[in-house]
Amino acid sequence: MGGFAVPVIEVLIAVLDIYWWLVIIQAIASWLIAFNILNTYSRPVAMVLDFLYRITEPALRPIRQFVPIFGGLDISPVILLLIIWFIRMELRQVEFYFFLR
Repeated sequence: MGGFAVPVIEVLIAVLDIYWWLVIIQAIASWLIAFNILNTYSRPVAMVLDFLYRITEPALRPIRQFVPIFGGLDISPVILLLIIWFIRMELRQVEFYFFLR
């Protein structure tokens, strides 16, 4: 019914779901670093944090340019999660449209 479009949309949604969790993990890790719970001098921890920074920062940087930081509280991950949620919902609508055809 949907042909090629439905599996492609499902893969995109799966990628967005994985990215959703990476943003959440990065936000929690930044809190743990701020409260000195994570030891950033540990090599495995530093590697994971570097990966999370490299994977999420390109999406967070443009949001941070427009959204001010409120008293040390960075809400850019929340805005990014809302954007991802909106994209997922739109992809589901497109998938539903292709499925009905």
